[in-house]
Amino acid sequence: MNHSFTTKELPESERPYEKFWKYGATALSDAELLAIVIKSGSSKMTAVDVARSFLSQKDRNLMNLYEMSYDEMKKIHGIGDVIAMQLKCIAELSTRIANTRHFEGIQMRSAATVAEYYMEQLRHEQQEKLIVCMFDSKCKWLGDSVVTTGSVSSSIVPPREIFICALEKKAVHIVMVHNHPSGRAVPSGEDNTVTAILTSVTGKPGISHNGKLPL
Repeated sequence: MNHSFTTKELPESERPYEKFWKYGATALSDAELLAIVIKSGSSKMTAVDVARSFLSQKDRNLMNLYEMSYDEMKKIHGIGDVIAMQLKCIAELSTRIANTRHFEGIQMRSAATVAEYYMEQLRHEQQEKLIVCMFDSKCKWLGDSVVTTGSVSSSIVPPREIFICALEKKAVHIVMVHNHPSGRAVPSGEDNTVTAILTSVTGKPGISHNGKLPL
């Protein structure tokens, strides 16, 4: 008969639940935090062992929550459909919390302010995205909208759609943000062409184009 190892079989000082109740979440290691989510192990491993195995994949530690796919997670011994789903949901929640807390009420004081926010949001994207960020007359953030997904080129960037989004939000300023999944945040010739096109058509509807940030 198969026996599933649980954290209760660990010494009390190593049990995640007991450590949480005694010292709080900040006292738990990354593996122990994940073990509480995983709950139970397998016939050969405790939940903490499964968590350690997950963290050791690709030497990415907690970044595996973002960078490993649902199917990749399920290939790890002790992680099935439900646990893989829970781990991906934790990653998504952490991203949304960071985005909400970081940008709420922030003004467009500089390109660095906008870039800092969107770098966090786009750092795990595998596809290129062009996003229009909209601001009011006092440069307060109003919202954003994804304009294109995939290859961003002057032939597919729709200025009309960008300005419809801006007008619907009653935006006075817009900033275009474009990620480079390759990690090379240097404007390409195509990036510069797109920026020139957008700059040439702004102003007429009372909206200023404040630049394009490659991330």
